[in-house]
Amino acid sequence: MTIQEKFDLTGKTAIVTGGSGLLGAEFSRTLAEAGANVVVADINKDDAEKTATTLTQAGFPAVSFGLDVTSQESCLELVSTTLNTFSSLDILVNSAALDPKFDASAAEKGIAPGAFEDYPLDQWNDALNVNLTGMFLVTQACVKPMVEAGKGSIINICSTYGLNGPDQRIYLKDGKRVAFKPVYYTTTKAGVMGFTKYLAAYYAETDIRVNALTPGGVYNDHDETFTKNYSAKTIMGRMAKLDEMNGALLYLASEASSYMTGSNVVVDGGWTAW
Repeated sequence: MTIQEKFDLTGKTAIVTGGSGLLGAEFSRTLAEAGANVVVADINKDDAEKTATTLTQAGFPAVSFGLDVTSQESCLELVSTTLNTFSSLDILVNSAALDPKFDASAAEKGIAPGAFEDYPLDQWNDALNVNLTGMFLVTQACVKPMVEAGKGSIINICSTYGLNGPDQRIYLKDGKRVAFKPVYYTTTKAGVMGFTKYLAAYYAETDIRVNALTPGGVYNDHDETFTKNYSAKTIMGRMAKLDEMNGALLYLASEASSYMTGSNVVVDGGWTAW
């Protein structure tokens, strides 16, 4: 098999949760360009449809699905729709996750958003439900046809904040605290790593591979102060470009990584190296 053939996904079917998000849309297109049939699954049904339509207009086979990762019924319906449409399920990219939200109640108390001391329980529970339980439910549903086929690739999207505690100093502006990275983010992303290793070991002696992809910070119109603070902590001195996770994602999805499971590919510009 040539190296080009190892990266070729022709005839494979992939589900991308959070498939219309910042990175999810990139992942959906990358898999489609490599030849895969793509199911763009997202809680925002309209956005999922827009992403899938963009792919189909470019000549790629893709469909959308309005997915609630916290609903077992929705996850099972996702798999049923995928199999009815494309007849197989070979790749799962678990990209759906809650991003930190502004905490108005904390701000009203004069506390910077995300502060641990007054972090709302409902936001903590919501994050656990989506970022961990949601990943569990989707994977549990999607792995069943992989077990029947005897093969598959599952890729869980982690974060550098799942490996290291956040340096809260980068959330300062003009010497003043503007936010904290909230506790749930590191906690749930660390859980993603545990989930990855558990599943890889569970499916030992099969061709079902489970790996993690850990992106560093991706530039998305961040303000100048934050961009400068973040970039100073990376060896490469900048945030990632939007498309710089795609190569690693394709590697993990394809036969190019056929001897890799239970591992973590870190693409962070050197953030975690020092």
